[in-house]
Amino acid sequence: MPPLHDVAHLAHVELRTPVPEESLLFFTRFLGLHENGAAGDSVFLRAFDDYENITVKLTAHTTSGVGRTNLRASSPAALARRVAAVESTGRGIGWQDGDPGYGPTYVFTDPDGHEFGLYHESAWYEPPAELRPALKNQASAYPGRGVSVRRLDHVNFLGVAVEPNRDYLRDTLGAMVTEQIVLDGGAVAGSWTTFTNKGYDAVYTRDGTGTAGRLHHLAFAADTREDILRAADIALEQGVFIETGPHKHAIQQTFFLYVYEPGGNRIELCNAGARLVLAPDWQPVDWTEAERAKGQAWGLKTIPSFHTHGTPPVTP
Repeated sequence: MPPLHDVAHLAHVELRTPVPEESLLFFTRFLGLHENGAAGDSVFLRAFDDYENITVKLTAHTTSGVGRTNLRASSPAALARRVAAVESTGRGIGWQDGDPGYGPTYVFTDPDGHEFGLYHESAWYEPPAELRPALKNQASAYPGRGVSVRRLDHVNFLGVAVEPNRDYLRDTLGAMVTEQIVLDGGAVAGSWTTFTNKGYDAVYTRDGTGTAGRLHHLAFAADTREDILRAADIALEQGVFIETGPHKHAIQQTFFLYVYEPGGNRIELCNAGARLVLAPDWQPVDWTEAERAKGQAWGLKTIPSFHTHGTPPVTP
């Protein structure tokens, strides 16, 4: 089933951190985001080519993890349709004021308890003089700082079970399933879904701890593979913990680097030129246990922490 396109795109994500000052330095000095306001315990951050006002809402919290994941609807009518669909599932929380620069937001949860917001009204970012780009089709000037990521790419949630969350995004929000990991017994261990023509916007992988509502990683796109290689050098220089990579995934063929920000959240850096799914009759690609056991695209075995680390941490 092709994406419905009532959801235009993954918009901005709230990330929680117990060490806000250190995390802020990571996002600005290492990733190259810039601050674009603050409210309460939250700082708003932008990637340079995000047309909206917020890419990440960084919130001081007692622990790490993901807060609200915001999706922009493609029109007021599309917003009304998706809100009605959410309300029919009984998972709606209700309307709330949006973050600065955003209109009324309908808040709801997925079956695993992750919080989402759905909105349409949005004020486009207006750069100050010092951030005005040379090219008028770019949202703001290239920062030339750290990795200088271009945009938010995707979010990977952990779920007690993958199938209910996958089906919720597909049947309620109109996402398309592009790839999956299907275990020998038939259970789905991972599902990649898209609202656009990207290979994926939202991923669910099974949480081995059986804990609901956690985050596996948040991903940002850089332009090229060379940017990912350079990011590893910058991480080394800045003392950023590298978990694994640079390497290439077999699933979705993304060239990647995984690091941890100081609050403990896993961050992926990936190339913006990853695969697109243009076929309206695309059928999900299923990967078997045996195929996944081979490791990544070039034979790198997936390291154990990739299957055990999530945020917030789970106390044994």
